[in-house]
Amino acid sequence: MTRTRKPVGRIAFVGAGPGDPGLLTRRAHDALVDADQVVYDRGVPESLLDAVRAEAREDAQFTPAEGAPGDVAKVLISAARSGLSAVHLVAGDPFGHDSVVKEVQAVARTAAHFEVVPGVGQAEGVATYAGVPLPGVRTAADVEDVTTLDFDALAAAVGRGSLALAVDAGDLAAIRDGLLAAGVDGSTGVGVTGDGTGETQYTTTSSVDSFVAAALGFTGRVVLTIGAGVGQRDRLSWWENRPLYGWKVLVPRTKEQAGAMSARLRAYGAIPCEVPTIAVEPPRTPAQMERAVKGLVDGRYAWVIFTSVNAVRAVWEKFGEHGLDARHFGGVKIACIGEATAEAVRAFGIQPELIPSGEQSSEGLLAEFSPHDEILDPVGRVLLPRADIATETLAAGLTERGWEVDDVTAYRTVRAAPPPAEIRDAIKSGGFDAVLFTSSSTVRNLVGIAGKPHARTVVAVIGPKTAETATEFGLRVDVQPTNASVPDLVEALASYAIELREKLAAMPAKQRRGSKVQGPTALRFR
Repeated sequence: MTRTRKPVGRIAFVGAGPGDPGLLTRRAHDALVDADQVVYDRGVPESLLDAVRAEAREDAQFTPAEGAPGDVAKVLISAARSGLSAVHLVAGDPFGHDSVVKEVQAVARTAAHFEVVPGVGQAEGVATYAGVPLPGVRTAADVEDVTTLDFDALAAAVGRGSLALAVDAGDLAAIRDGLLAAGVDGSTGVGVTGDGTGETQYTTTSSVDSFVAAALGFTGRVVLTIGAGVGQRDRLSWWENRPLYGWKVLVPRTKEQAGAMSARLRAYGAIPCEVPTIAVEPPRTPAQMERAVKGLVDGRYAWVIFTSVNAVRAVWEKFGEHGLDARHFGGVKIACIGEATAEAVRAFGIQPELIPSGEQSSEGLLAEFSPHDEILDPVGRVLLPRADIATETLAAGLTERGWEVDDVTAYRTVRAAPPPAEIRDAIKSGGFDAVLFTSSSTVRNLVGIAGKPHARTVVAVIGPKTAETATEFGLRVDVQPTNASVPDLVEALASYAIELREKLAAMPAKQRRGSKVQGPTALRFR
């Protein structure tokens, strides 16, 4: 008789680092995306949990850790015995918590397979994000129980170098009293950082005597840095000094389109809020697209010109319906109006022949598009798959250059549903520091579904046509890049923020207080 062995699960104790999802190690990421059950500590930020959930298995269970270390260990062991992969996700490093060490000891007494995945310590990681080096003899610890601290040892550590402690904000007064009683000079520099490595990280600098008062309003876990390194923060702070740090930026695009823009904004410290203004739907009558696809296969066209990522997707979806692929573009040249559209084409294994080197617009493409030559171009027809509301500029310009143009409706754009009331209120009341418009339709539709952005909101537009539309709607255009592309648009907004900061810094304090300039950059100088 053959006995079937029960599948054996695994247990992983995973360090989440100080909070920024980007600081998860690759091994930690792999353990989390493969997990059947994730038990997480209260110290793990919600933003990191959201990032993990987005990549986890659809059926993965996420539950908060509750009870004593023995209780958490029982949950993990039970999952492993059922053949599941279980993870205990903890802030910082697993062995930085006495409770987690006890859990590992409990698991080690069983036959369960387990591993411990290190993470960046919360105290040390946040100190780096706050721009506070820990030179000399460095001491960094994630403190769970302040009553266990050896203040004489901490005082000695401050005397020899620098100290970083991750603690509960409610314990700051006890730490101050303990340090002073242990002989630490009251004038020694102290930094207190809340929401470490998060979108709203904020650091105050003061001294041992005064840091409790300086940190009023801080809640939850904070990181305390003490010693000579605090004095270098003015020169080394980088996370909070990014150009758009703390700016709430409205991105009126669908989630599929906004991904690259939002990622660039986050890299500069902004907090993007994506609000779809249009929805993409198939054309009402598909006959045009059916004929266009047949014409592509039959060699009817010399060129296909894509003016948007949506147009690329529409054509490829139609190709998929007919069992076609990139090979059926053989002999057809492809032009793209901009780099984002070109990337969408490359994703299907095709390299475009023409992308405007200057202005990425209809005019920019026409400036570089050769007139039709009957000898060099035996096929004189161009396919232009576009939205139903596209302007006639490109089709008319191609016709003037001697080309026959099949201007085909590849997709329809309809106005999206209005955003939630709180978003609409924020748009109209100045709750957003900036808004980025990537087309005329995003201007029209945003105003239509949510109202005009407040006068204090910085308006950034991708190109001249979008600028004209914004002006028609009574908006003041503050930022417009030289090249009409999403990367250049974000770069231009970041440069504008730097210029704004420099102007405010140069103002006398009295004039600065009376300035009409709004936003996080202005508030830092008030």
